[in-house]
Amino acid sequence: MTTSKHQPSVLWVQVLVLAGLQGGITLSWLVYNGYLLELLPQFGFPASLAASLLVVENALAVVMEPLIGGLSDQNQRKFGSRFPFISIGVILASTLFIAISCVATFVPPSEVIGSILPLTLIAWALAMTVFPSPAFALLVKYLMPAELPLAFSFVTLAGGLIGAFPGVANTFILSLWPVWAFAIKFFVLLAAAFTLRFFHPPEIPTELQNLKTPKIPFQNLSFIFLTGFSITWGSRFLMNGLGKTLKPQFNTNDVTTIMLCIISLALAFTALPAGFCPTKVGNGRAMLGGIISTIFLIVLMVYMPPEIPTILFIAAGFSLIVNGAILFILELMPPHWPGLGIGSYFGGFTLAVSVFGYVFTLGITMIVSCIARALAFSPAIVYSILPKSQ
Repeated sequence: MTTSKHQPSVLWVQVLVLAGLQGGITLSWLVYNGYLLELLPQFGFPASLAASLLVVENALAVVMEPLIGGLSDQNQRKFGSRFPFISIGVILASTLFIAISCVATFVPPSEVIGSILPLTLIAWALAMTVFPSPAFALLVKYLMPAELPLAFSFVTLAGGLIGAFPGVANTFILSLWPVWAFAIKFFVLLAAAFTLRFFHPPEIPTELQNLKTPKIPFQNLSFIFLTGFSITWGSRFLMNGLGKTLKPQFNTNDVTTIMLCIISLALAFTALPAGFCPTKVGNGRAMLGGIISTIFLIVLMVYMPPEIPTILFIAAGFSLIVNGAILFILELMPPHWPGLGIGSYFGGFTLAVSVFGYVFTLGITMIVSCIARALAFSPAIVYSILPKSQ
């Protein structure tokens, strides 16, 4: 993004709308996961099918996220817009969501409907992969690169606030009439996409659109994919380690929900302060500081009872990593391929979520969790100390 004396360095309205879109995505998956276990038995499927569906959906998303991101880059060069992917993806996902709710509410269970239900659920999950990468690639146009961690902190804030209360949200959602629950998500996504399109600045032809498209840097893409995978695993180890240390304090075996709420809220409220740090010291240094402080504090919690300030510092360190991820991607990818880079990062994230539970089925000891966390964050450590081309 280039700025003039009449144009701010950050288009805050567009950035806040993207944060709203992220909130809509988080809300969509909350609604989906909340109703999935009730919907499948209603049509004669075992509840265990939900886990298999999620594996299939995630496996397809690993491929679809980079593919859609790359296609949106090509569409941007040829036609000057990414919005066909955003609009089609949001409309498809919203329409399928409403269709699923109507089937669950008004259509009596039958063999025909039951046979197409899993395919419809997978189709919805695929539609949800069509618009995130093109949408977040728009950040290139909305702000200067140095401001990316600060802007993305609002996206982290929106996702964190909605994801902070999964138990409360699921209870509230499941108490609603299914059509109303699905309609809330329908209108949130459509409103965010429409508002983003309305406030999107006019496309101005650039020299990049007239240059020959550079080759895809597969080595950098592999590193981005690995970083998305490793940071996601690092966050899982982080949650696991915090759960083990918080469990004695809450004196309960079911600390997962409590811990998830605390950490999600902490991530949400530390996201904005953490977003300012990279603008002052640089993204690489901020990410390195976040990684080192997060690992150090988690290890320290093995020997000391965790306190709220410690948890907030851990959340702030992790926010430095998450908020710097998009700038990290753009620094590794040529200007023609931001969507492909972001899609590869999301693909690594999805794969990590899919396989984590299968690899660590027997639980993780605290020491193993600490070592694994340090190894998981190692690609981001390498990135943060390497000299940047930009």
